[in-house]
Amino acid sequence: MSEIPYQELCRQLVHACNDAIIYSDRFGTIQLWNSGAEQMLGFSAEEAIGQSLDIFIPENLRARHWEGYFKVMETGSTRYAKELLAAPAICKGGTRISTEFSMTIIRDAEGEITGTAAVIRDVTARWQKEKAFRVRLAELEKQVSAGLQELPA
Repeated sequence: MSEIPYQELCRQLVHACNDAIIYSDRFGTIQLWNSGAEQMLGFSAEEAIGQSLDIFIPENLRARHWEGYFKVMETGSTRYAKELLAAPAICKGGTRISTEFSMTIIRDAEGEITGTAAVIRDVTARWQKEKAFRVRLAELEKQVSAGLQELPA
């Protein structure tokens, strides 16, 4: 069995990953969009590469996103290298999904920041189950509270 060259291994890992892997440059222009991003967000790589990250960021969150993004470009640090960030995303057809992602700051050979890579997972199904659970819990708490009020003192 022959060994896979490192670059080919990296290419296959990125391409075959079911999570979205997106690399954007310092200005937030998409430079890499894997098949997981295509499946999750609905845009082909041809449609996404060269576009702003705004193609999948909800309009009401863009100002906050760009403030944070450019702060990361300036400082070279982000807590989301280790912590997950939960944020909604908009798919090509306009559907809103719930996502969680981590970021990696990418640097060139001289150590200068060239952009960020994000690994994004669709957590919509889990979020919907948790929301239904919270609603049901609130209903049960209300019933228990009403039942306790009916008890004689």
